Amino acid sequence: MAFKRTSKAKKAARPVAGSRAAAPEVKKKVPARKAAAARKAPATPGRKAAPAKPSRAPAARSYAPEAARAVAKDVARWMREDVDRSKAKMPLRKAEFTTDSGIPIPDLLTLADRQKERPEDMGLPGQFPYTRGPQSTMYRARLWTMRQFAGFGTPQDTNARFKYLLSQGVTGLSTAFDMPALMGYDADHPPGEVGKEGVAISTLKDFEILFDGIPLDKVTTSMTINASAIVALCMYIAVADKQGVPLEKLGGTIQNDMLKEFIAQKEWIVGPRPAVRIVVDMIEFCQAHMPRWHPVSISGYHIREAGATAVQEMAFTLADGIGYVEECVKRGMNVDDFAPRLSFFWDVHNDFFEEIAKFRAARRIWAKVMKERFGAKDPRSMMLRTHAQTAGVSLTAQQPYNNVVRTAMQALAAVLGGTQSLHTNSLDETYALPTEDAVTIALRTQQLIAYESGVDRVVDPLAGSYYVEHLTDEMEKRGMEYIHRIDEMGGIIRAVEEQYPQKEIAESAYRFQREVEKGERIIVGVNAFKSDRNAPIDLLKIDEQVAHEQVERLKQVKAGRNEKAVQAALARVEAAARGTGNLMPPVLEAVKAYATLGEVSDVFRKVWGQYREGGTF
Repeated sequence: MAFKRTSKAKKAARPVAGSRAAAPEVKKKVPARKAAAARKAPATPGRKAAPAKPSRAPAARSYAPEAARAVAKDVARWMREDVDRSKAKMPLRKAEFTTDSGIPIPDLLTLADRQKERPEDMGLPGQFPYTRGPQSTMYRARLWTMRQFAGFGTPQDTNARFKYLLSQGVTGLSTAFDMPALMGYDADHPPGEVGKEGVAISTLKDFEILFDGIPLDKVTTSMTINASAIVALCMYIAVADKQGVPLEKLGGTIQNDMLKEFIAQKEWIVGPRPAVRIVVDMIEFCQAHMPRWHPVSISGYHIREAGATAVQEMAFTLADGIGYVEECVKRGMNVDDFAPRLSFFWDVHNDFFEEIAKFRAARRIWAKVMKERFGAKDPRSMMLRTHAQTAGVSLTAQQPYNNVVRTAMQALAAVLGGTQSLHTNSLDETYALPTEDAVTIALRTQQLIAYESGVDRVVDPLAGSYYVEHLTDEMEKRGMEYIHRIDEMGGIIRAVEEQYPQKEIAESAYRFQREVEKGERIIVGVNAFKSDRNAPIDLLKIDEQVAHEQVERLKQVKAGRNEKAVQAALARVEAAARGTGNLMPPVLEAVKAYATLGEVSDVFRKVWGQYREGGTF
């Protein structure tokens, strides 16, 4: 069958598949005499007929106006006759209901509230603006990647946990690093914390042990590290090289989102501008050499964990993404060359429907920004693909088994929101890094959703829900207000330097805590439904011997390396930092010579200075 193009006028009048019926096209009646005369009138010889005037099709709407007006009347009558009578008998629990972000929730939402809805704002799955998901078939073709955060103790400890998780059905590795590594220090740097928050890493030797027996061309790896991310990525590349795996076959993600560090997590080495320069160097290198690698995971997770609302998390994270794109474009990079490999990372909190709407609104905003602001033409540049993690900050030490239920609700919201990858928190993470049993329950939570709930069988099952679509629109509107405000300040880097996002988050965190303390916000087991029974749970304890082992290995590596080669490589890192050359090649050379993570980080401190944040009140 030949493909036939459709005129724009006809397209505009045609309802999008899957949407409510569009308003019927109204045709003007032509008087019978005029119609007959027009049929009989012969064409004037030698004279071309005047072209027909194109009809101006009305903007397509998802709902017929007549039906919406009829429903509005029914709702008004229902409010008078039914709701008011019900309220008189039984007053509402609250005078006003809102989402956790403070978005007012109406008594009822119907098609009367959706009269301004445009089918093109919702679109179809896999099509601009990707409200309904970045892929057309979503989980019907491929389930989300199931990751479980792993990283504790020595590299041997974490390597064993990796292999256990792979044997239990994990489809991607996710690596946590300890505090010294996150801050750019080696295991022998005081004050310690070696191996307690994540795996202890100081040199390439540690990475070799960490991924021993794990073929890096067969798994995807996520690494949660930021200030020293360039060192970690170069060590990963060096291990792959030793395995004989070429750069183009490496798949995975490195978090590397320094803007959110200054906003929320506060793990840094140098100030915002040189830190972003390093991020852009990594994006540029990966664009040229690592087509399957995500060089930055633009992270709302830590912003939310610091106390932001869902709207703030979405807005500040998207603003960070815009900032990175702007810096890459200034570098002279073509947006369609690097944007397809940018990825995102959302927190998933307890407000079930608001979280789902956040995923949908974020995709829509990002698609529009990339197309309209940056002129992206490749559809992949406009797709927001994301990892998600259930909310660590929502876990409670009181009644820790409640955390299993919280995590299940949050994980379901992430799936209904259309995540591409998911980590589910373990019930004991409010106390310590998870035990093997706890992490297994967390993984089984994802597997139960995937294989027993049925939500994987239909694409974007909540599309068209009056409430979900209303929240999606509200999230988009409120998120864009923040983004416009940041633009007016001169962009996200300037906003961070002025601590604008930091102050907004602090205000939200304060309001949340006040609501909890006043009993206005119920947290089961904390300020309501308390229990005197405090049954102990097994915890993972990191032996202090870990620090000793890591320091000894570090000494052995330093004793056995070619010191002259190390110093020459570090000098080339310094030269690149002082100049405009890309930092990835000299850092890769340095780690292959077994320069330590701390030594490379010290070069950055020497060139740009150690960053200190001023107080904000």
